[in-house]
Amino acid sequence: MTWLFWAFLSALFAAATALLAKVGVSGIDSNLATAIRTTVVFVFAWAVALGFEQHHAIAHIERRSWIFLVLSGLCTGLSWICYFRALQMGPASSVAPIDKLSVVFVILSAWLFLGEHLTLLKIAGGSLITLGAILIAFA
Repeated sequence: MTWLFWAFLSALFAAATALLAKVGVSGIDSNLATAIRTTVVFVFAWAVALGFEQHHAIAHIERRSWIFLVLSGLCTGLSWICYFRALQMGPASSVAPIDKLSVVFVILSAWLFLGEHLTLLKIAGGSLITLGAILIAFA
């Protein structure tokens, strides 16, 4: 199983997340819905880590990794809060494509900050994602 397999699974679960969240956020505050979802993710993630006995490695995590993982967690929380608010206010079929513009932001940020190569194909693909997201969201 390669990274591509796991990436496709991630996309499938992300699609299910959008549809299930759209129904779940109906009639309740989006921040409360985010808190409930986050609690489930927290419990599930620790159950997996404990189940695979990876929790022992926590003592060996370097300070730099802690800082970046905490910052990533804060960004995830902010993303989810914004995503649930958007789902509550708009159609899932429009919110999800705009959310997927994160792919374009990752391509550009990885080039600027991580030194990854920005190829003609990545530029073309990012442009198509941007155009597609806008067309789908506002169609």
